[in-house]
Amino acid sequence: MIGQKLRVQVLRWVFRVLFGLPRPVKRLLAGPAIRVDDQELDLDLHLLGRVDRLLSSNNDGGTVDRATLAEQRRQADLAAELVVDNRLAHVDTRDLHVPGGDGPLRARLYAPPAVPDTRSLVVYFHGGGFVLGSVASTDPLCRLLAAQSGVRVLSVEYRLAPEHPYPAALEDALAAFRAVQADAAEFGAQPDLVAVGGDSAGANLALVVAHQQARLRGPVPAFVLALYPVTDAERTGGSRELFGNGFGLTADLLRELERMYLPDGVPDHDTRGAILRARDFSGMPPVYLATAGFDPLRDEGEQLAARMREAGVPVVARRFPGLVHGYASFTALSAAARDATLDAASALRAGLGLVAGRRPARRWLRVPELTRAARPDPLAGG
Repeated sequence: MIGQKLRVQVLRWVFRVLFGLPRPVKRLLAGPAIRVDDQELDLDLHLLGRVDRLLSSNNDGGTVDRATLAEQRRQADLAAELVVDNRLAHVDTRDLHVPGGDGPLRARLYAPPAVPDTRSLVVYFHGGGFVLGSVASTDPLCRLLAAQSGVRVLSVEYRLAPEHPYPAALEDALAAFRAVQADAAEFGAQPDLVAVGGDSAGANLALVVAHQQARLRGPVPAFVLALYPVTDAERTGGSRELFGNGFGLTADLLRELERMYLPDGVPDHDTRGAILRARDFSGMPPVYLATAGFDPLRDEGEQLAARMREAGVPVVARRFPGLVHGYASFTALSAAARDATLDAASALRAGLGLVAGRRPARRWLRVPELTRAARPDPLAGG
């Protein structure tokens, strides 16, 4: 364990030095600029890709080995420590549990340091292809979102495939949102100011939760924050082919993850596994949907944004042309990735601010300042 921590500290120092070099030096190290589809890959992410290939013993994009899945999940958590931003260490957090589809789920609540009395909250679902990821792996991103948006962030750790294939993750996401929205005061929020958000697979869950709540005419989230979502499982062609190799997430890895999450494919009469195939998007709340120019998932995300807009859903769709899938995890290394993530935080703040401004003030329960041991778990009893 000590050796692993030392390795993380050394690599963190190396990354700080490497990505702090002058731009001409980084260009020399990264190689000639990469241009595809009238877009140029961000220099820092170009360099990161080259470093990753040098450090990794796997092919570009990697694979998911069921025999070593636990270790791969641990490595995903450790990777988050490499890019942690020490400037966000002061964000107050509290570990707790929330109801899931089949029992309590681990969760972590983040309080924005500058706005501790905020009434807004986003229930956030991590990425990882429904197979990897955890509260730990998305901790740096959630800290940044809380600090920059002024919104409380509740990161939820849903069940993962292949141990728990579809629809386990979705059932957890639905149960978590409904429980938090119904008991919002326990988290220092107002019920009508509870949003959902996520990145990649987590963005899929956030979108499907909002869609399902609208279809069932239940309380819908106040806002949806969706970063580079997967929306159409088993898709081929387009951006999945154009950027399917050489830019981190590969088409082969996508297919492998989708087989683990949806071992029998997308059910004929259940489009929740591929939300782009849904017929009606009316009634959904406002959505911020971001895509990355060099992402295999780019086209399906933008197609979903267009379909929601056609259905009358208020949508802000942003493409960041020089970025790759997962850019919100690279904010400490790439200025462009950080800017794009700050754009999402601003959208979250503005979206929930507009909702709050339209509605009369309601009585709500203020919770104390959050610390890791501030008060008991809502599900712990007593």
